[in-house]
Amino acid sequence: MSDVSLILIAMAGIFLLLFLVIRTKLHAFVALLLVSLIVGIAAGMPLGDVIDSMESGMGGTLGFVAIVVGLGAMFGKLLEVSGGAERLAQTLIAKFGEDKAQWALGITGFLVAIPVFFDVGFIILVPIVYGLAKKAGKSILYYGIPLLAGLAVTHSFIPPTPGPIAVADLVGADLGWVILFGVIAGIPSMILAGPVFGRYIASKIDVGVPEYMQNSEEEQQKEYDKELPGFGLITTLILIPLVLILVNTISELTLAEGNVFRSIATFIGHPFVALTFATLLTFTLLGTKRGYTRDEVQEIATKAMEPAGIIILVTGAGGVFKQVLVDSGVGDVLGEMMIDSALPPVLLAFIISTAVRLAQGSATVAMVTAAGLVSPLIETLGLEGPVLGLVVISIAAGATVFSHVNDSGFWLVNRYFGLDVKDTLKSWTVMETIIGFVGFGVVFAISFFIS
Repeated sequence: MSDVSLILIAMAGIFLLLFLVIRTKLHAFVALLLVSLIVGIAAGMPLGDVIDSMESGMGGTLGFVAIVVGLGAMFGKLLEVSGGAERLAQTLIAKFGEDKAQWALGITGFLVAIPVFFDVGFIILVPIVYGLAKKAGKSILYYGIPLLAGLAVTHSFIPPTPGPIAVADLVGADLGWVILFGVIAGIPSMILAGPVFGRYIASKIDVGVPEYMQNSEEEQQKEYDKELPGFGLITTLILIPLVLILVNTISELTLAEGNVFRSIATFIGHPFVALTFATLLTFTLLGTKRGYTRDEVQEIATKAMEPAGIIILVTGAGGVFKQVLVDSGVGDVLGEMMIDSALPPVLLAFIISTAVRLAQGSATVAMVTAAGLVSPLIETLGLEGPVLGLVVISIAAGATVFSHVNDSGFWLVNRYFGLDVKDTLKSWTVMETIIGFVGFGVVFAISFFIS
């Protein structure tokens, strides 16, 4: 089959995927599997090979992603149930003072969204935003935007949140590099999109706590049956897996192969081991040591797998799509075409992810689709090491920008802040776009020094 035909098949497959997700509202998991089947058959693969590719893509992806996302979800759920997120917010606001509560909320969001899903973190912490806005007589956006920016940055950029985990696996990036570049890109993104933009937009859109949320401070305030855990304990638990994974990456750069310390660091710093250790500590220190029974801890952990399961399956289907592209030969042609474009891989990754994000809204679908399309270029160019971490953050940045009416996050903020569509576009959408472009700008600049 000619290269032109394969390119047309790939383009048709992407348009079909977008049509199925946007217009027919077919679940992304089923849509990705269906498009993978159609692309494989249209590209001339033997029918048995199409099935083998799908099985290989799903198994190869879930072998890593299911373990990491599952452990991360359990870890985050216990942090949520124990009141750890609220403890972070309360302590930071007390330390910073109410006059600098914007910064406290931005940092709180930044830390909370590492183990806790974005929407869960927001719903837990939004009553604090309501309380501060009413007390200070300021627009709810003054405090809300910094919290949202902190949550959104780490939700997109820093593992073990599912998005960067999925992309890292699909492009073969080391999680240590992803964490490092995610933090480097995330801090300026949070500052500019959070406290800086929040102060500006609050002066333009003065909106109070919506009437239907007037009692939310009392009604939504989490009732914890145990005393809130300590600030130091919570921050330590969040940082343990990140530090272990980074130690692994640094040891591979600085120590010779066969070195005893490197071997130990490679083992304990593998995401499987680091997250298992952190999760077990969380079960003990936030669970049984604080009065929960083993059955209650098990119930909390099981509950955590409900939202995680959907993300895991969509990511696995993204792995199927990638594998069919590679095995059908479409991937090689796409890789060659991208090389001929003369655009740097980091920029290409951002453009592709942005295009998919604009079209269908879901950041997760944008990430896994872009990763599937970019992975052939990575294989063709033989990219490895830190540059793959930059590609992951670039894809995540593209999947963050231009959130609008086809994104569930848009409507979550619209409802909780009582905004109309125009003001949601002016606040939430602009905030997300600042995060994406600043994050991309940072990794793109770094890419000139790393090859």
